[in-house]
Amino acid sequence: MKKLNIILLAAIIFTGCKKPYNPPAIALPGSYLVVEGVINSGSDSTLIKLSRTVSLSSPNAVNPVLGAVVTVISDQGTVYPLTETSAGSYVSPGLNLDNSHTYRLSIKTSNEQYLSDFVAVENSPPIDSINYTVQSSGVNIFANTHDPKNNTRYYRWDYTETYMFHSNYFSSWISNGDTVLIRDQVNDQIYYCWKSDTSSTIILGSSAKLSKDIIADNPITFIASTSEKLTREYSIQVKQYALTGAAYTFWQNLKTNTEQLGGIFDAQPSNINGNIHSVTNPSEPVIGYVSIGSVSILRIFIGTDDLPISFTPTPFYPSCELDSELFVYYPPNAKVPIYQEDEFFNINKGAPYPPLIPVQAITTPTGTVIGHTGSDEACVDCTLRGTNKQPSFWINK
Repeated sequence: MKKLNIILLAAIIFTGCKKPYNPPAIALPGSYLVVEGVINSGSDSTLIKLSRTVSLSSPNAVNPVLGAVVTVISDQGTVYPLTETSAGSYVSPGLNLDNSHTYRLSIKTSNEQYLSDFVAVENSPPIDSINYTVQSSGVNIFANTHDPKNNTRYYRWDYTETYMFHSNYFSSWISNGDTVLIRDQVNDQIYYCWKSDTSSTIILGSSAKLSKDIIADNPITFIASTSEKLTREYSIQVKQYALTGAAYTFWQNLKTNTEQLGGIFDAQPSNINGNIHSVTNPSEPVIGYVSIGSVSILRIFIGTDDLPISFTPTPFYPSCELDSELFVYYPPNAKVPIYQEDEFFNINKGAPYPPLIPVQAITTPTGTVIGHTGSDEACVDCTLRGTNKQPSFWINK
């Protein structure tokens, strides 16, 4: 017992003396410029996103750069302006650049200027195919491409995936705030929706060590068999970029530093040197690498008919319940009935915000409607997580 008391006393003293430690990496404010995007040399638009880093302790995850003057400049001095269309996003329509010249990106903020190195145009060869393999745990998606001239050698991919999902309950009714009416399923259905996500990892491939410039089955992403993305129909649009050797090294170092650290056998952090520099303060780090070229794009669809019936997506709505609200309801021991629909559905007549959404009619054996079932909006309205407007590419698939 005496030994146990000593151990407990030591534990109390040890825990009582702990002090919070904020390492310099967390405490520093961090305000380095981050440049994202590719200058599209063809007829497609160019999007450049500008932001600044934030400290790890900051409550803000995004710090966009507003009001910058962003231009593309050729080696002959021709200037192509970009316009800020949303916070930190600068866009230009098709530039249709001359591939025989080099170009740089210029960024001017209120008190600083940044320039990239002049970069040659690197056009991506077409994507040969996007294919997938099915295994018990899910679906692996791959990209295939080749350059018959053996000029590209270094590649990067990103993607946008879109999938169709549905809410937990199909709502045939809607409240206009005063009463419950039949829902317009053509213009206001809220059961089927579409949601899009973008890639969050850096995807690279190289044929530099091969005799021919061929990329076969380069992994793009994996979708688990339990994912909601495979509930009904799934689509992925893959974009392919050609890189220089220096650009490939930049992206490889960035991938190592952001995705492959933490284990004792992982690579150690390294400097990430891009090709964008501060003219105002040459010692200031700038995060990003400007590449210029055309982009290859390919989309595929995967439907439930293409997948094993053993795939069982995990329900997104594990705790949804239906309530029954009646026109005439007598609370326990009450002699006067209440109109439940006003209390739960009709916000102009006392229902709390957000009100329940009516789902189906409650009827007598003879078909007379005496009330409606309803549930929380999160269980009924899919537009809280996506859009009920079918994407244009879905129509012509």
